[in-house]
Amino acid sequence: MREAVAPEEILSVYTKCVNFAAEKHRNQRRLDAAETPYINHPIGVAYILTEAGITDLEVLQAAILHDTVEDTDTTLEEIESLFGANVRSIVQEVTDDKSLPKQERKRLQIERAAGKTHQAKLVKLADKIYNLRDLQRSKPKNWTDGRCREYFCWAKKVCDNLKGTNAALESILDDIFRQENVN
Repeated sequence: MREAVAPEEILSVYTKCVNFAAEKHRNQRRLDAAETPYINHPIGVAYILTEAGITDLEVLQAAILHDTVEDTDTTLEEIESLFGANVRSIVQEVTDDKSLPKQERKRLQIERAAGKTHQAKLVKLADKIYNLRDLQRSKPKNWTDGRCREYFCWAKKVCDNLKGTNAALESILDDIFRQENVN
C-alpha cells in the first residue's frame, strides 16, 4: 500500500512531470493541419483520465510521459530516476519498440493489450481516445481517408483487448467507433 502524499507534494510532482514532458517535446508538432504543439497530446491524455475519475498520480504521470521514450531522447532510466520505478514500468508497457517495423509494432499492440497492467491499460485507452478524437477533428497531413479508416479499425482491435478496464473510457470509445461505423 502506498503512503499518503500531501496535496502540495502531488501538485509539485505532477507539475515537474508536465514540465519535463514539455521540455522533451518542445520542438515537436502533431501531424494535423494546424501543426498543434505535441505537448497538447500527453496533457490531453492525462485530462481524459481525470475526466473519467482517475486520480492515481502514477497513472497521470505516465500519461504525461507516455511518448517521451518513444519520441524523444528520454530513457527509461531517466524516468525512473525522476519519477520512480512504477511510473517507469507503466511508461515502458505503453512504449512501442521503434526498432521494429511499423506493422509489427501495430500487431504487438493488439496482441499484448490484454496482458498489460491495469494502470497501463488506462493510459492506453486514454491515448487511443485522444488520437481518435484528433483524427475525427482533423486528418493528418498526407493521410488518405483509407489510412484514417485503417487506423480506426486497428485501434478498435487494440481497445477490444482492453475491455473491462474502465467503463467511462470504454463508453467514450464505443461512441467513437459507432460514429465511425467500426465494428
